Parts: sequence; structure tokens; C-alpha cells
Amino acid sequence: MSELNAPQIGPLLQRQRKERGLTLQQLSALSGVSKSMLSQIERGEANPTFAVLWSLTRGLGIDFVALLGEGQATAGADNAIEMLSLEHTPTIRSADSSCQLRILSPPNLSGDIEWYDVEIAPGGCLHSSPHAAGAVEHFTALSGEFVIASGTSRQLLRQGETARYPVDVAHSISNPLEKPSRGLMVLLYRKSSKGRNAF
Repeated sequence: MSELNAPQIGPLLQRQRKERGLTLQQLSALSGVSKSMLSQIERGEANPTFAVLWSLTRGLGIDFVALLGEGQATAGADNAIEMLSLEHTPTIRSADSSCQLRILSPPNLSGDIEWYDVEIAPGGCLHSSPHAAGAVEHFTALSGEFVIASGTSRQLLRQGETARYPVDVAHSISNPLEKPSRGLMVLLYRKSSKGRNAF
């Protein structure tokens, strides 16, 4: 399984920042991440959360999935079927390691529609800051249970059920059980021609 820990991702972000001629202060202003946190991440002293990493890649104007996915997909002999091996599937872990997200969507769809295999340890919670205006998540519980929170709304999601909810507000997915829970999350940015998210 391919994942970037703090020592690996720090130099990558630093290189991207310097290639753009940005100071730590300038990137802090663009991303909303504090200068001290940026410095710690670049030195490999802090493990950025999903939300922090997302903010940094948006501030740098780079593709989030491409940054994490060091491995390349391989195609079959006829080039009709593209394969991504398990070890080359990019993985994100929360700072406390209670949440794991495997990025299943291709890099070229980042910022449009993205999907993830999500596993949350007992009592774990994936907290996220607001995404772009109009963004919506579709989350299906494949095993266990989850508590979905979006803004001031909360809903228990049981195995086999799907929740759809706005994520242009603070939101979270938590596991209330004493065993791991797994789900499929689809993040949809694209809007329909009427200006509303297509559910």
C-alpha cells in the first residue's frame, strides 16, 4: 500500500513551494495553514491531516491525488484496461491513524469527482473543513456503522445504507462501534446545468 508519511511528503511540498517562488508566509496566506505548521510539515516534524494537505495542494495549485500517487497505473497489452495495483493505490491516514482513505479515483478527475475506500477504527472520526461551494458527498456503509455530521445535522448510517449530504460546511464521519467500519465515499464537485449538484 502506497502512502506518504511526514518525512516523505515534507520535501515534496517544499519543492512545489520553491518551484513557484513562494515563501512560507505566502503559502500560508494562500492555503490558510499557519506558517509554523507549514514549517513543521516541510521538516518532517508534523504529519498533515487530510484537510491540511488538501488546503496546501489547493494553495499551491497542484493535483492532490497526483501528489500522493507516486506509483503509476499499468495498462494491459491492448491498452483497453488500466490497472492500479494495491501497493500503488495512494493512501491517506489521519494524524491519529484512526482513519484510512484509499484514493480510488484517477488523478485527472481530482476537483471534479473523487471516490475513496474509507476505513475508520473504533471510536475514530474523520473531521473535514468545508469544501468548495455546492460540493456533496455520497457515503455508503459497506460494513459496521457510521455517524455522519454535516453542519448541525447528524445521522446514523447502518451497513448497506447511503447518505448524501452537503460538504461546503464543516462535516465529519465517525465510527461509534467497537470494531472497524468501512465505507465508500464519493465527493462530487460537478454541478448540473441547473446549477445544482446532481445526486
